[in-house]
Amino acid sequence: MHIRTNPVLRIILKPLVILCEWLGANHPVFLARIRYFVRFRRLLNLKKPENLNEKMLFLSLKTDTTEWTMLADKYAVRDYVWSLGLEDILVQLYGAWDKAEDCDFDRLPDRFVLKCNHGSGDILIVKDKSQINRQEVIKTFKKHLATPYGAVESGKHYLRIKPKLIAEGLLENDPVSAQFSSSLIDYKIWCFNGKPAYTWVCCNRDKHGCDVMTYDLDWIAHPEYSIWTQNYRRGELIPKPDNYDLMMSIAEKLAGSFPVVSVDLYNLGGKVYFGEMTFTRLGAMINFYTPEFLRMCGERISIKELEK
Repeated sequence: MHIRTNPVLRIILKPLVILCEWLGANHPVFLARIRYFVRFRRLLNLKKPENLNEKMLFLSLKTDTTEWTMLADKYAVRDYVWSLGLEDILVQLYGAWDKAEDCDFDRLPDRFVLKCNHGSGDILIVKDKSQINRQEVIKTFKKHLATPYGAVESGKHYLRIKPKLIAEGLLENDPVSAQFSSSLIDYKIWCFNGKPAYTWVCCNRDKHGCDVMTYDLDWIAHPEYSIWTQNYRRGELIPKPDNYDLMMSIAEKLAGSFPVVSVDLYNLGGKVYFGEMTFTRLGAMINFYTPEFLRMCGERISIKELEK
């Protein structure tokens, strides 16, 4: 779990977080090398990247990620989805504000979701507007908006996002999904060179983490690809979702020609919804996959024309 999204670690390790944020903003490659060595006990190879993490970091640190900034922005990416004729999959937008104190609660419905467009782990699910403390909500999101998300992960594309607070419709489990997960089932579709390859399914989310499983294009589960942790627990097998072929088609359209991107979708009540696009999953420090699978994925990513 990221230090950025773990409030307890942020308090304990605040001086280290401040240092890492400064390094991430000013010396992102140096910080990435340190973090990579600490996590994997090996040097980061950016000259001839091989595995999934190395290639995501190479793309993040050594190539133009201007377009990533727009697509990682949970508000601006909506225009991209519209441009592809996929507006049908967008969750309803109720409002967007540059300042948390400008949030117009009176115009919001009783049930909605509040989140920042640039962060992670900062979602507030509101099921009854009358039960929230508006001033506390504003105070919390003022802190979120002021936090330079991405610096600790050397994520230059996140640092360029202009922070906004957005309010969207509340998605809830349908009866079929509820049989397998207490939370929304999140289908994170790995796309390499514009083609879907694997789906990382996350369900039964709680404060500790979630249950996960990786499926191939034929919806065959591959538990052997994973390293189970307290945050990413082995999930039970779930059936191939309805509209699976449609999900793959949508993911391919959204992935475009990007060497690697994770397209996050939901499938509820026979309808597909867009979640987000992620170019550096877990800050490109993925430790929940085996080294063998990370290499397999890396081999699928072609970056020869980008290497110098």
